[in-house]
Amino acid sequence: MTKKKTGRSTLAENRKARHDYFIEESMEAGIELVGTEVKSIREGKANLKDSYADIMNGEIYVKNMHISPYEKGNIFNKDPLRTRKLLLHKSEISKLLGYTAQKGYTLVPMSLYLKHGRVKVNLAVAKGKRDYDKRNSLMEKAAKRDIDRQMKERYR
Repeated sequence: MTKKKTGRSTLAENRKARHDYFIEESMEAGIELVGTEVKSIREGKANLKDSYADIMNGEIYVKNMHISPYEKGNIFNKDPLRTRKLLLHKSEISKLLGYTAQKGYTLVPMSLYLKHGRVKVNLAVAKGKRDYDKRNSLMEKAAKRDIDRQMKERYR
C-alpha cells in the first residue's frame, strides 16, 4: 500500500514582494493551467517576480507570471507570459474587490506550491511601501541581526 504525499511543497516564490509591499492578508487560490505548464512548474521553471493579479468581469486573472515552455511540449506549449485565470469563490472575489477598491492596494501572487497534486497560488492583498519604509525595514533587520549576534557571543 502506498501513501499519498500530503502537505505543501513550494515550487516558486516571490521574494521581492515582501520587500516592496506590506502584506495585509493572503489566501489560497487554484490556477487554470494547461498540462505542459504544470510539468514546467513542477521542474521549477516559474517566475513570479513582476507578476500581479487583476479583477476583470468578476474574475481574477494573474498577469506577468512567467512559466517557461516545457522542453518536450512541442505544439502544446503556450505563451510563457499569458494571462491565467485564478479559481476562487464569488464571496472571496468580492472580498478582494473591496480591498483593491481602496487606494494603494493591489493583489500580488506570493508563491506557487503543490497541494494534493494540484498547483495552488498564495495570493496576497498588499500595500506598496515607500522608499523610506524599505530603508526602515532594512535597518530593523540589521539591528535584529546585530542583537542576535551579540546574544550568541554573550552566551558562549
